[in-house]
Amino acid sequence: MAKYSIGLDFGTLSVRALLVNTANGEECASSEYIYPHGVISDTLPSGKELPLNWALQDPQDYLDGISFTVRNIVTSSGVSPDDVIGIGLDFTSSTFLPVDENFTPLCFREEFRKNPHAWVKLWKHHATQEYAKRMTEQAVSGNEDFLKYYNRKISAEWMLPRMLETLEEAPEVYDSAYRFIEGGDWIVACLTGHECRSMNIAGFKALWSKEFGYPSKDFLGSLNPRFSSVAEEKLSGNIQPLGFPAGNLSSYGAELTGLPTTTAVSTACIDAQAALPLIRDPGAGKMIMCIGTSTGHIMTTDKFRPVPGITGSVENGILPGMFAYESGQICVGDSLNWFVDHCVPEEYTASAKKEGINIHGFLTRLAGTMAPGESGLLALDWWNGNRSVLCDYDLSGMIVGLTLQTKPEEIYRALIESTAFGTRKIIESYLESGIEINTLYACGGIARKNELFMQIYADVLGREIHIISSDQAPAHGSAIFGAVAAGKESGGYSDIFSASSSMGVPCSKTFSPIPEYSEIYDELYSEYLKLHDYFGRGENDLMRKLKSLRKSSDRAEKKENQPTA
Repeated sequence: MAKYSIGLDFGTLSVRALLVNTANGEECASSEYIYPHGVISDTLPSGKELPLNWALQDPQDYLDGISFTVRNIVTSSGVSPDDVIGIGLDFTSSTFLPVDENFTPLCFREEFRKNPHAWVKLWKHHATQEYAKRMTEQAVSGNEDFLKYYNRKISAEWMLPRMLETLEEAPEVYDSAYRFIEGGDWIVACLTGHECRSMNIAGFKALWSKEFGYPSKDFLGSLNPRFSSVAEEKLSGNIQPLGFPAGNLSSYGAELTGLPTTTAVSTACIDAQAALPLIRDPGAGKMIMCIGTSTGHIMTTDKFRPVPGITGSVENGILPGMFAYESGQICVGDSLNWFVDHCVPEEYTASAKKEGINIHGFLTRLAGTMAPGESGLLALDWWNGNRSVLCDYDLSGMIVGLTLQTKPEEIYRALIESTAFGTRKIIESYLESGIEINTLYACGGIARKNELFMQIYADVLGREIHIISSDQAPAHGSAIFGAVAAGKESGGYSDIFSASSSMGVPCSKTFSPIPEYSEIYDELYSEYLKLHDYFGRGENDLMRKLKSLRKSSDRAEKKENQPTA
């Protein structure tokens, strides 16, 4: 009798579920649930306005998404629920929330419905930049040991700066929270009935390491005396590797999913990192790029080496016995979506409709008729700040070379090229640090669907890129972790490597660089680097000043519009 594992992939706008045969990795059924509340960035459901750079979500969307998608794939596949032996899940991170003793989100309680700090803070929540900067400065001045694993920088996207933000801006929420917990870890707690945190998420997003644990009480207390005991009071020491059996489904988890209580649940993974096991022989020298709204660059090495611009390195973070590395670009597909939503003339939309294709396909076709350099444009890929290698969310996008003759497809191509240049900068950072990258893989919707995008990447990088043949790579990887949690005796696997060998997927296509195009891109990349360093490394602080002015203007406008007594 065949056995199956389910992978749940919690993204920015939806959750996707995938049913996978544990014997051969066959993808049997998939389902998606779009979050009704989406990204809450302007006002809470109560009508309360949010400041700039806030990004929240409603955790009820996650629970409703689990129930809908899991039941849907089991029903549509005809598989017996009793043959589903494991569940694994990944979550876009750092996305976290405060909960009470029963792991009920505080935003579900009436007294906190109007308090934004009680809601889920999505990874896109960048209002914590000042807290991250403060933590970084304090850690650097104290020469804190944990910094070596994080490029000596603490990101505004991570958990501790956001917890400090809550403590100082909403102490009533901080005091009422029994735990602050990552979205993925919270789902595990909901499904199993108890807390079991992921080593993968704690290491990359909460400054935890196998060597040091959480940062010291002295360091945390130097930020705020009340913050010194945050690890003991608000976090958890039950931290386990990927594939670890966090527990079986509780009665509530079984009711939510329609699966039996014999179903094992794995610890949670960061979304992009879950794709690594899809490489059937994962290991050192192989990097996988998960390309979507943002891009995560994931790889492992046999020993730790400091790399400028990484967002973290975690021992046993993905594969046992290896150091996992992540770097990333915070805005890839998002920049193209922004352009389509705000800058494309109606005549283009009408033409795309007439041809029966979406506007992205229409612009891609037009952009594909041009050679490198033909647009006359060069862009910086910082439309939502920079995650790697500068780790600065006060940076912003730029396009150089615009004229009255510039066409939408030329801008569209320049935006694609800018993301390829950003990836090249990241890869060069690894190489210059002595880490070999022998093979490049790519997955995600863009990698699978947009051949122009991937050809530009191959040309800019001067490397072959192998496309993973799964439309649901993170969900498939999560299903692999679920099969490991279930164990060999139940029809799963004893370790990640054996599961990857059987359940991984082949590559569907390889893009090779076109030498004459690579030569042109080498020249353009040298100019990209000049802009990168000029605006990104402090020689010109214009972008930061403009953001500061905007924030000041926003505060003044809100104050001016406040009702008077």
